[in-house]
Amino acid sequence: MSSQGRPRLLRRVTTWVGLAMMLAGVVMLGYVGWQFWGTNWTSQRAQKEVTTTLRTQWEGGGKQLRPAFVPKGRASALIRIPKFGDDYVVPVLEGITDEVLAKGYGHFEDNADPGEKGNYALAAHRVTHGEPLRRMPELRPGDEVVVETVEATYTYVLDTDPRRLVIPFTGVWVLDRLPKNPEAGGPQPAQKQGQRLITLTTCAELFNTDDRMISFGHLVRTDPKPA
Repeated sequence: MSSQGRPRLLRRVTTWVGLAMMLAGVVMLGYVGWQFWGTNWTSQRAQKEVTTTLRTQWEGGGKQLRPAFVPKGRASALIRIPKFGDDYVVPVLEGITDEVLAKGYGHFEDNADPGEKGNYALAAHRVTHGEPLRRMPELRPGDEVVVETVEATYTYVLDTDPRRLVIPFTGVWVLDRLPKNPEAGGPQPAQKQGQRLITLTTCAELFNTDDRMISFGHLVRTDPKPA
């Protein structure tokens, strides 16, 4: 290759490399945009559809609609958190798969059902996929979490400040029937057997999913629905 051809080839290679890097940047921005805006749009739409379908099913009643009989991946309850506004209604689905958490809250398998003795443990996204618990850090002891099922409405009151309990994702003690904090003096439910508890879990940071933010509460009221 002549000395004149080498600079021309070098410029051509440099141009193509630059274009490839620009394309990669556009693809990356598109992916990030989809995660932070696209998934929210699709998940919020899915949450509304699941909520509407569940309410329609409840109108017919039936034992099979009780949370204990609802199969994995299906909706079993609706969550309201008055602190988040009057229009805040998010479905609870059985299990904690990615597909479940894209549609609302996930109910951990083998935990108590709403109103039962034990620990009704729930997880939800704080960022992307509808962001049901984006405002989790705003919750305080005394705030209500209202859980509606086909048979009754259960009102829980939070006992712990979520900002005070951030744990690694391996901290499964929070899912125990009566969670006991391994850190002496750390936030935990009152250590009394036979309680009807609720546990909310979500990502502690907006851009990192390694840690979990936790809040515990207990049942204060049960309002059965008319037969």
